[in-house]
Amino acid sequence: MSPATAPAGPDLTPAPFDRAAGHALLADLAGPGAAATLGGLDALAPGFPDWIVTSLFGGTYQRPGLALRDRQIANLAALTALGGVEPQLADHVRYSRRIGLTEAEITEVMVHLAPYVGLPKALAGLRVATATFAESTESTESTESAEATKAAESAAGTVTEEAGA
Repeated sequence: MSPATAPAGPDLTPAPFDRAAGHALLADLAGPGAAATLGGLDALAPGFPDWIVTSLFGGTYQRPGLALRDRQIANLAALTALGGVEPQLADHVRYSRRIGLTEAEITEVMVHLAPYVGLPKALAGLRVATATFAESTESTESTESAEATKAAESAAGTVTEEAGA
């Protein structure tokens, strides 16, 4: 019997481990790029991404008691306090934005941490958040610019077609 199917014990509540729910939540949080990231990690450490998805996103995140928004605030605080995990903190800033936290709310989490984790770690968290916000702004501006270019080209094509008619 595998540990996942073994009885939890006479006085223990079974923990949820839902691989499908984990993949669905990760896709909601991280978007379509999550699969590529997991594939690259699996090439390096086979099975490790499945463990992350199943135990974390399909386990811990599935527990009752905290809304996803609250879990993300806790993640931002924990990763900032930990320090040295900038890529993961940046991911969770992105995830937090995807589920509706504002830049002001994320910034306030970092500011609120200063007396608890120290000014240097709070400032480092703010630097990661600021850089991540800038990526998002650049991406939005790039998308808007591409859409404007397409619209202008389409309009120019329409004008050319009308002139030729």
